[in-house]
Amino acid sequence: MSKQTQPGQSPIGIPLAVSVLLHAGLLGLLAVSVDFSSKPKPQPQASAPVVQAVTVDKAQVEQHVKRIQAEQAAAREAERQRQADLERQAKEAERKRQAEQDRLRKLEQERQQRQAEVKRAEEAAKQAKIKQQEEEKRARQAAEQRAKEEAARQEAERKRKAEEEAARKAEAERKRKEEERKRKEAEEAARKAREAELAAQMAAEQAELAQARQQQVLTEVERYSVLIRQVIQRNLRTDTSMRGKQCRVRINLAPDGFVFDSRVLSGDPGVCRATQAAIQAAGQLPVSKEPDVYNQLKQIDLTVEPEL
Repeated sequence: MSKQTQPGQSPIGIPLAVSVLLHAGLLGLLAVSVDFSSKPKPQPQASAPVVQAVTVDKAQVEQHVKRIQAEQAAAREAERQRQADLERQAKEAERKRQAEQDRLRKLEQERQQRQAEVKRAEEAAKQAKIKQQEEEKRARQAAEQRAKEEAARQEAERKRKAEEEAARKAEAERKRKEEERKRKEAEEAARKAREAELAAQMAAEQAELAQARQQQVLTEVERYSVLIRQVIQRNLRTDTSMRGKQCRVRINLAPDGFVFDSRVLSGDPGVCRATQAAIQAAGQLPVSKEPDVYNQLKQIDLTVEPEL
């Protein structure tokens, strides 16, 4: 496909030049053409060259020139028409381009308008939904408030009745407790009187038993004290210088009678030395197995006087 000639170019120039050259050549041929229709004339016997005359038909030349001019005019008209067609095509193309741009711009505007309408519709739907939600929320809150108020009223009524019932029961309970208190006080007073009487009897009996036991313990203590003195006397080394003298000692005894300590409290030194020696020699002294008696004997103070 040949390239389309751009506006402003003159492709007629080359064919026109070729046409002019061809017509110029034709005129040249006409100018030098020989009339071959005439018979050849005898050549003179001369040495100088013979110049043949050439005749040119002026009308034919003018006609040919007019044809060339007409062709040139037709070529110019064709070029003008071509340029006009090109300009018309360019204007049509520009019109179509502008129309396409207008169409695209209109489509874009319509798209933007539809998009804006969609957004407005979405926003309206959103606002409607928000409004509906708010109305539902207000309705729900109002219903909740009414329910709370009704519940509070019922709760207040329930509390009032409960308080009245509690007061009635409390009064009945107070009376019952008061009667129960009086009854228990009477029973307690009677019980305490009986217990006091029994306690007095038991105290008297315990006192008698304690006195008897104490007497028994004292008797046992005295008996074991005598036995301890006898053991010490058996182990006591004496002489006549000890006559009429004595020594007071404190003896600590284990439950089995083992002597684990003895100290002199007062007395004659000689008698006290002999007493300490006698205690050490004995090592173990008689003691009761009864706890009450042992408690009286575990630390015993004795006075030892040599028997001479």
